[in-house]
Order: sequence, then C-alpha cells, then structure tokens
Amino acid sequence: MSRVRSPAVAGQFYAGTAAGLREQIESAFKHSVGPGAVPDVTDREASLAGLVSPHAGYPYSGPIAAHGFSRLAASGRPDVVVLIGPNHSAAGAPLAISGASAWETPLGTVPVNDSLRDKLADFPDLTIDEATHAGEHSLEVQVPFLQYLYDDSVPILPIVMSRQNEETIEQLRTAVTNGLGTETNAVLLASTDLTHYEPAVVARDRDEPVLDAIRSLDSDSIVQAARSGHTMCGWGPTASVLQASADLGAETGTVLQYATSGDTAGDTDSVVGYVSGALR
Repeated sequence: MSRVRSPAVAGQFYAGTAAGLREQIESAFKHSVGPGAVPDVTDREASLAGLVSPHAGYPYSGPIAAHGFSRLAASGRPDVVVLIGPNHSAAGAPLAISGASAWETPLGTVPVNDSLRDKLADFPDLTIDEATHAGEHSLEVQVPFLQYLYDDSVPILPIVMSRQNEETIEQLRTAVTNGLGTETNAVLLASTDLTHYEPAVVARDRDEPVLDAIRSLDSDSIVQAARSGHTMCGWGPTASVLQASADLGAETGTVLQYATSGDTAGDTDSVVGYVSGALR
C-alpha cells in the first residue's frame, strides 16, 4: 500500500503551515496549563505502556495534550505508537485500521507500521478501512506532537472505533494485546475528550470518576460512566487502552493534567473537559 493520508483538519484544529504548527506545539508545551517547557527526548526504549490524550483544537486542548507527550519524551523512544480513537461520524467499519502507508501533516509524513497492521488485520473483528479515517480528527491531532518529538522515526498504527460497546472494546483489547505481545516497545494512545458543554464546575464533578478510573486502570468504570450518560466521546478507546496496557504490564495510571476549555479559552459557562494520562 502506498497511499499517503492527507491531513483533514490542518488549518482548522491546528496550524496549517510547518512553521506555524511548530510554534503552536511549542506554545502548548510552554503554556501555563501545559507542562511549562519543551521536553527533550530520552534516548532509550519507552517506559510507558500507554497515554490518554485529548483531541480538540490545539488552542483548547493542546496544553493538556502536551503533558502526555512531555512524559512520553522523558520515557524514551517507542518503536511504534498505536493510536486508538473514536470515529465521530460513527460510519464505516466498527474497528477500522488505517490502510495508508503514511500520514501527512504540515510537519511531513510519518509511516504506518504495516507489519503490525497486517498482524492485527488477521483478527476477525478488525478491518483495514482507510475511508473510515478520511475525515476523522481524533487521531490526526496526535500526530504532529509525535512528529515534533521524533520526526518520522517512530511509526504509528491508527485505529478508529465507529462502534463503541463492550464487545468491540474486548475485541480490540484482544487484538492489540496478542498482536503486540509483551516484548514490543510500543505505546498505546487513547484519544478522548471528557464532559461536553456543561459549566466548568459541573464538568469537573462529572469527570472525577473518569480520572479515578484512569488512575486505577479500571476500564469497567469507564464503561459504567458512559452507560450512565457521561459524554466522553472516546470511552471505548479509553477502556480498550486501559485493558490492553494492563495486559502488557502497566500497573497504574497517573493523571498528568486535567483542565477544561474554560482554562485555556476563558468561557467557563459551557466547557469541554480534557485529561492527559500516563499508564505504566
């Protein structure tokens, strides 16, 4: 496969030029809600099993996302990052692996790990379906941060969930765990935003059980929150990554930062909640 996926939301969710995007990422790292400084990459195998990262426009969630990528840089250099996010259109294959050979952003192209893709596609519940990825932003917005840290040296494997339920969570968990194995220097990344369009005080209260679930790698509580009406859009990817990370050796989760769009954009009457979490 030789098709390069073109960016769908460059110039919308993040800057459309290389110079502007680098400046935007550096600003996210240095932001008062961010980690405070641009990180250096530690030259060793990554010690993280997984990340939970938001996917709104960079002016809103970029500083929160920067915490996870800062921790990833400090942990080392993975051989592959498996990106798992929701398909907001809900159309397409229930579990769709990108069929592209590489993904492009204004910072260049990053290769897709085709050998791991082929291995996961052997599982009956996963489908190679590039069309499902075409307009989806939840994984695309993660890629420039990875490129900023590693250029094109760390391949990705993007997977979107068009159907989020207990069955697809378990199917994806099984495929990822068995496809990677315990010897792989891989990092899993779940892309999700949390409470949508509530006052900031309400969002923080509703999001606290989700933060507790991340800390304890408790995927059941993520599912229960969604079943109880929580509006996090990537609950399926988050539950899958918590489960698979635990299968691959993670013992605990850390909430690196929680904030809302009110903290970054100023309007606290109707916010979206964002979390950056590290699993190890």
